[in-house]
Amino acid sequence: MSEKESKSENLKIGGEEAGEQLEYIIKSGGVISKGDDCTIHCLTIIGQIEGHYLLGEGQKATKYEHIIPLLVSIEESSEIDGMLIVLNTMGGDVEAGLAIAEMVASMSKPTVSLVLGGGHSIGVPLAVSASESFIVPSATMTIHPVRISGTVVGAPQTYYYFEKMQDRIVNFIVDHSHIKEEELRAMLLKTDQIATDTGTLLDGVDAVKCGLIDNTGGLSDALGALRKRILENKRSAPSENEEQRKDESTEK
Repeated sequence: MSEKESKSENLKIGGEEAGEQLEYIIKSGGVISKGDDCTIHCLTIIGQIEGHYLLGEGQKATKYEHIIPLLVSIEESSEIDGMLIVLNTMGGDVEAGLAIAEMVASMSKPTVSLVLGGGHSIGVPLAVSASESFIVPSATMTIHPVRISGTVVGAPQTYYYFEKMQDRIVNFIVDHSHIKEEELRAMLLKTDQIATDTGTLLDGVDAVKCGLIDNTGGLSDALGALRKRILENKRSAPSENEEQRKDESTEK
């Protein structure tokens, strides 16, 4: 094969791979990156978190019925070593967001989150659900009480339901970050930062200062931290030969 034909063949192969990657990104909102030392799945959570009800046309959404089975496949895959979660979300359905956050937090594989642009509302539990979290200095995070649109039944039980749902969110954030519960609840009730609502708006530096996010940093920082965790995980995991020797000794 001539040099010209070889280059043409490489371009064709590269084009096919790029096409497959693009199709995977469209279907799953993620991409698999294979390096020399590890394989990373990058998952993007953008727009609104869509729950039990469909959002209107023209709105970008992350569908929980797509993300949940994808997380199961990542956890079970022997080829994927870790996951990077990139967030730029305005929030959305509380139960769907918490479901995704709980699944990420319960994964055995190393996970790192990176907030770009915004990680608002239910995006906060999603950001802190990873093993380690990063945020760029220009990103923002909005912390506010649970809200609901539409008809609300004016009964004590309704307010009790809101209170319990708020407790679920607060407890999750406190359990998976370094922020104190008293400080977080105080942020929920601030009245001087958000028009027509209570809550707090944090930039990247402030989110790290209060202990909500672990580090300020960008893509290279997040990937570096994830690779470090993956390599540590590989070193601590017993090899197949060691497991085989243990099984043989047990049988004897």
